[in-house]
Amino acid sequence: SLRQSLGQFATGVTVVTARGLDGRFVGLTVNSFASVSLDPPLILWSLTSDSKLLPSLEACTYFAVNVLAENQVDISRRFAGTRQDKLTGLDLRVGAGDTPLIVGCCATFECRRETQYPGGDHVIFIGHVERHHRNKDAPPPLLYYGGHYRTLPPQT
Repeated sequence: SLRQSLGQFATGVTVVTARGLDGRFVGLTVNSFASVSLDPPLILWSLTSDSKLLPSLEACTYFAVNVLAENQVDISRRFAGTRQDKLTGLDLRVGAGDTPLIVGCCATFECRRETQYPGGDHVIFIGHVERHHRNKDAPPPLLYYGGHYRTLPPQT
């Protein structure tokens, strides 16, 4: 019931990427992304406490938030799944702290991990934005609402 009520809040869809403990790139789909502060530039996102990626993300110095465009549903599904090779075959570039950035996104935020806090059954990560990029040529952002992917209606 609570999940259904929370699903009435439309969110964007992001993929958080980092370099894992073993040096390989890791990533996951996240819709808990939010701006915290402009001065200093801080963002947040959260991860379930029982995630297999938690040790890698707690240990990383840098991570990136990739804001997906409406034509990137397949990327969202890929990173929401359990496959191990999530970044294989994707068009990537490397950002701050050797963090993978997904090409074609609406925006990317390259962050130094500032701190983290326990939050119920999740861990809340705060990142200090060191670099960001807005892709003016990307399609509109991918949205998530009511348990489904959505897109913005064409502007008239």
